[in-house]
Amino acid sequence: MVLEHEPSGRLVRVANALQFWRDLSTPRAVRLRLALESLGPIFVKFGQVLSTRRDLMPMDIADELAKLQDRVPPFASDLALAEIEKAYGRPASQVFAEFDPTPIASASIAQVHFAKLHAEDGGHEVAVKVLRPNMLSVIEHDLALMDNLAMLLEKLWADGKRLKPREVVAEFAKYLRDELDLMREAANASQLRRNFTDSTLLIVPEIYWDFCTSTVMVMERMKGTPISQTDKLRADGINLSKLSAAGVEIFFTQVFRDGFFHADMHPGNIFVAPDGRYIALDFGIVGTLTDSDKNYLAQNFLAFFRRDYKRVAEAHIESGWAPKDTRVDEFEAAIRAVCEPIFDRPLKDISFGKVLLRLFQTSRRFNVEIQPQLVMLQKTLLNIEGLGRQLDPELDLWTTAKPFLERWMSEQIGWRGLIRSFKQEAPYLARTLPQLPRLVHQALAQPARADLQPQIDRLIAAQHQQNRWLAIIALLLALLVGALVY
Repeated sequence: MVLEHEPSGRLVRVANALQFWRDLSTPRAVRLRLALESLGPIFVKFGQVLSTRRDLMPMDIADELAKLQDRVPPFASDLALAEIEKAYGRPASQVFAEFDPTPIASASIAQVHFAKLHAEDGGHEVAVKVLRPNMLSVIEHDLALMDNLAMLLEKLWADGKRLKPREVVAEFAKYLRDELDLMREAANASQLRRNFTDSTLLIVPEIYWDFCTSTVMVMERMKGTPISQTDKLRADGINLSKLSAAGVEIFFTQVFRDGFFHADMHPGNIFVAPDGRYIALDFGIVGTLTDSDKNYLAQNFLAFFRRDYKRVAEAHIESGWAPKDTRVDEFEAAIRAVCEPIFDRPLKDISFGKVLLRLFQTSRRFNVEIQPQLVMLQKTLLNIEGLGRQLDPELDLWTTAKPFLERWMSEQIGWRGLIRSFKQEAPYLARTLPQLPRLVHQALAQPARADLQPQIDRLIAAQHQQNRWLAIIALLLALLVGALVY
């Protein structure tokens, strides 16, 4: 496929001649999908991500790779039944009142069967996820291959060290190994469900813990339409524009409110309920962000949406992503040149392939380092943008996301953030503040010693901090009293 971009076409003919023994009559997209399937689960996941980027891939390849999302060849039903019996110590016919041996969906790591619990267990309709047998050895082999390729990139490519490919592979390996433990996936689903309790945007299935093991997971059966079936969604009266905007809000809520997000949001893992809410499935890979990560990202997103490219440049330098000696004005001008052309345009008119290429060239020029801890977030952003493109090409991503980020930033650094921080610190302050005057007095009453001076300075600083907190409390009480009086 790479050689096809050579204008004369001679390289393609030479390459085909050198591979005369191969049957090339099968369409190239089919050959690529089959190759990824034969290479293993990691490469299948890579194909899943590519299938959502129709602006980067030819249509025939994107359509074929989309089959990897929920049509990976299943493993034999007798193997699934054997795994269930191994997990529970009894056959599936005794564990479930009903069990369909034909899988309803098959992915790179596991496959799903429908079943029904016995009446004494609630009689619920459930989905039973069964891990593929002997997956650990396959995963370790593929990860070793990726690590060797990353090592070669670091040694042979000029940008290798800056992009940290081995750290990126290590980060991906951690998430992938986690995905092999279905108890961990069940815990991820439970956390996400709790985060979106009573949500009007997202449904997460209930986990039936009594039936979960490291190789088998049982959850509530969800009924909806795959998000990729846009024609059926329209026929069912679903507003696709509203749905695409809700997807953006769900993503930013997970990232900035919770710091805990579904990191495998390709179309095969997203359904739409009859009432128009999203249904999330497959929780093997989730991402987490620290408060520092969230604040940094929010500042960048918000500055970006406001076209404040100077603040974007400053944030990169302050965080250490770009070298300290980077000239802000030059970095600002480079970012503006890449980003300005894409504002106020719907997704259908933006070539993100070209944007990403220019951003890469800019980052290389200014020695910007890739942050491995954010790889899952970057991958999820690709999935979200791909979903948005399929649902509503007219979606204005910037207009949809900006109000949410402004509200979140206000809650973090405005008066709401101050009250929230005070509530979090109140138990500690209540325990330590009464002790500070006594500790300061004891320290000052002792003979002066050089080695005690740092401690005295810290105590005095703590006393000043106490005074500031008391002033803030007094101000808040005054405001509260004023509100009650008037």
